[in-house]
Amino acid sequence: MGSPVRAGSRCGDSGPIFGEVAPEIIEDTLIHLATENEQYLSELSDQAGCFKEAQIVEFIFLLSEKWHLDQSVRYQAVELLERFMMKQIGQISSGEKVKSRDQGHGSSCRSLQDQIHDTFVLRLVSCVQLASKLSLHYNVVNSDTALEFLQSLKYSYTKQELLESELAVLKTLRFQINVSTPLAYVELLLEVLGHNSCLLPVPPLHFMCIQLLDFSYLMRDTIYDTLLKVAIENPTPNKLQVSKFLTVKEDSMLLAVGIISTSVVEHLNSITGITSQSILEFSYAVLTHILGGTTPRQRHGIHGTRAPENRILRLK
Repeated sequence: MGSPVRAGSRCGDSGPIFGEVAPEIIEDTLIHLATENEQYLSELSDQAGCFKEAQIVEFIFLLSEKWHLDQSVRYQAVELLERFMMKQIGQISSGEKVKSRDQGHGSSCRSLQDQIHDTFVLRLVSCVQLASKLSLHYNVVNSDTALEFLQSLKYSYTKQELLESELAVLKTLRFQINVSTPLAYVELLLEVLGHNSCLLPVPPLHFMCIQLLDFSYLMRDTIYDTLLKVAIENPTPNKLQVSKFLTVKEDSMLLAVGIISTSVVEHLNSITGITSQSILEFSYAVLTHILGGTTPRQRHGIHGTRAPENRILRLK
């Protein structure tokens, strides 16, 4: 009692196995993920990403490690919490607009935060619980474990309140909690690379991608701030540029591609001893001429990725 329930973890599990999926399934899944990604980006809230700040992500990552959860659970929990809180803020904002019409002045953003503050940690734990239940081959966080943790933080929730919190998350998200995380995009793209006879070994790349993905989640704002300044070639972006860049920050396909390309550079660095900077500079010079004189940063701009039908190539 008081520890995660192990749901029959796979014997000798050393991570995902690549190269075992039929090309037709890979291609269909790639198109599905790309379409799902584009749909999510088209419906973004102006506040998207607010609950992916470093402290929240670190809290979830550390909690996942404490409970010995699968790597995918931490990303799933972050995404669930983000989507749940966006829905909550939307509902509260709608209520405040009605209230402001009646009373003349709506509550400030601070008052909205106050309304969700009291149950935030509870909802976070519920998101981790739900994410653990989606990973059937690994540990599942039961109510006793979750309550014990909350009590260690001086919260006095009951098992009934914990169950009601899980249900609140499920209902708010309309039970659509099996969302695709950036890890799913990374693993699928690695599968494509492996299928297309990529000369680099996929398992080591996968391990490195996990480390880089963790780092990217924890340093999200700093990384994307740098990317925006590089894209616009200006150290002081204006509000419009920051607003337009939101779809880039939330683009899971773009993040996956960036993670894999970075891992390849680091892998080549470890093999050859050539510095990552030298590899990047050479790649930049080659890409500049491949693109006909237009630099990669000018080509990319701040528009994010294109529609899925324009970017999915048939597998070899």
